[in-house]
Amino acid sequence: GILTDEGVIHPCLTVQDFDFLQKFGIIKDGWRYDEGYLVNEEMRIPADIRDEKSRKQIEHYCLGTRLKNGCVVHAGFFLGPQRFYDALKEMSEEERRQIYMTSVMRVNQLYGNEELRILQRKDARFINTALMATAIGAVTSDGLESGKVISGVGGQYNFVAMAHALPGARSVIMVKSTRSKGKEVHSNILWKYGHSTIPRHLRDIVVTEYGIADLRGKSDKEVIAAMINIADSRFQEELLRTAKESKKIPADYQIPDIFRENLPRSLEKILKPYREQGLFPAFPFGTDFTNEEIIIGKALRELKEKMASKKFTVPSFSEAKKLIAVPESAKPYLERLKLDKPSAPKEVMLQRMVVYALASGGHI
Repeated sequence: GILTDEGVIHPCLTVQDFDFLQKFGIIKDGWRYDEGYLVNEEMRIPADIRDEKSRKQIEHYCLGTRLKNGCVVHAGFFLGPQRFYDALKEMSEEERRQIYMTSVMRVNQLYGNEELRILQRKDARFINTALMATAIGAVTSDGLESGKVISGVGGQYNFVAMAHALPGARSVIMVKSTRSKGKEVHSNILWKYGHSTIPRHLRDIVVTEYGIADLRGKSDKEVIAAMINIADSRFQEELLRTAKESKKIPADYQIPDIFRENLPRSLEKILKPYREQGLFPAFPFGTDFTNEEIIIGKALRELKEKMASKKFTVPSFSEAKKLIAVPESAKPYLERLKLDKPSAPKEVMLQRMVVYALASGGHI
């Protein structure tokens, strides 16, 4: 069997082999090991599975019907808000044993005992994020075409490769359709890019906020059409024009109407009634940030974008009034930043900047 073939147990069971098999429910409770024999109140069976008669007796009388003390998940590390860590700490010892902490290398790849690892990854779904994706399905996650490294590749390539190697597995790459710098908006779905982390021949599933592109096994024409469908509509026509000029898609192809409203305002319209019910918060899986910290961060980002814009204007009269006398509604935010009682000119300036950011964003 696989356990003897892999050297996990000996053909003639030792007491250590017996303890291992009983721990995981392979041998039923009620049996014990006694000097080379499996023994219960009624029987005594030689612990030699090379012997056909003994093996058949063990199979008939000793084997359990359900495994136990197994693990639900292999994990290399955990990352989340404090309440996530608290939940882990509050687990019972029995629950905690179901999480098998191991090396990232073991989680990230198939090599070594491949037969077992394939069974452990049945119908696996490997989900990763990316910076950009091209219209033909290549993905950029770790660096820019300038050579600048943004992050390590981590296990992304390993997971994508596993998704193609394993039966029934899929790789899912999530990428925001756009990115902003000041008032400038750029598409993250590009015709081409000078650096790739995942090549086009390993394309599978790409997801943006506007939909899902199922790319595996598709032609370039089908892939390009699917990627344009999940791009921001402000950039779709440019992508389509380039695809036609490159003769990768028919000249008469048109983007389906259903995908022509891929715009932030469309998403906001869809999500608004749900957000009013308290759904789809900024951090759906929880966060250690307080509500004040979230609003401060948003206000300062908005101010940064305004200041980077060529259309940046001086504060309005109503905003300027709030800079002169700090409104009561701003105090919780200033207290969090310890700017509620500025004691130096620099702190006064920072206080006014924060108040302006909050006021101009409509947060106070």
